[in-house]
Amino acid sequence: MEREPYPSDLADEQWALIEPMVTAWKQDRVARSATGDPGSCDLREVVNAIFYQNRTGCQWRYLPHDFLAWSAVFYYFGLWRQDGLDQRIQELLRCQVRERARRLEDPSLVIIDTQSVRAAAGVPKTTTGLDANKKVSGRKRGLAVDVLGLIIGVVVLAASAHDNAAGTALLDQAAIRCGNRLEKALVDQGFKDEVIIHGALLDIDVEVVRRNLEDQGKGFVPQPKRWIVEQVNGTLMLHRRLELGHPRLARTRRSVPGRRSRLRPGRTPP
Repeated sequence: MEREPYPSDLADEQWALIEPMVTAWKQDRVARSATGDPGSCDLREVVNAIFYQNRTGCQWRYLPHDFLAWSAVFYYFGLWRQDGLDQRIQELLRCQVRERARRLEDPSLVIIDTQSVRAAAGVPKTTTGLDANKKVSGRKRGLAVDVLGLIIGVVVLAASAHDNAAGTALLDQAAIRCGNRLEKALVDQGFKDEVIIHGALLDIDVEVVRRNLEDQGKGFVPQPKRWIVEQVNGTLMLHRRLELGHPRLARTRRSVPGRRSRLRPGRTPP
């Protein structure tokens, strides 16, 4: 019997975007298995359950009973992360959105920023720390996005880590995924010379966007182009799984950001 849909479920046109890659992954997995058993799980329902958990922030064991067993959902989530399927889907959708916006597949400019978020109870202390500047104890999430707000790179560190550690890692990711086309990266004043030097070694011009003197004392004032990454961070925080540092493993957290927003056909880029 079919269940009642949840707001986070994939629409048919959204599933059509990723179904070929998911099916190809399953066929390859079955071909390499010892038994050749394709299994009985509906992989679309696996994706729906992952999106539900990401949006609501519930624990895996608290997934509603009308989904597949939580253990099956978590099993596939781990396999897709391990095999890199989630990253391949992300790259494909990013390129499609950029082409629809009449841009080349790879950007020439990225915007980098970090955000410290509190860690949930049960998260190992070895993966968390205190951001003394922002007075936040938890983890630090770094993002590299293009001018359309599409995610190019993600890094998750303890909140005590300096922005430079996130910046250099994100530059490395962006250089690999964008190739020689990447020319420039915009960062805020929290990133220091180490990031600028690292960018120069990668042949990337790192520009520190400084606040206008006229904006002093006005609180948060969006800066040209820099506001895009701030908007992405705000959008991600609508997903309760990301509001607190729930995942026990940092690599799990890196698999989560932005999965739903990239599946919207006809989505108007920010």
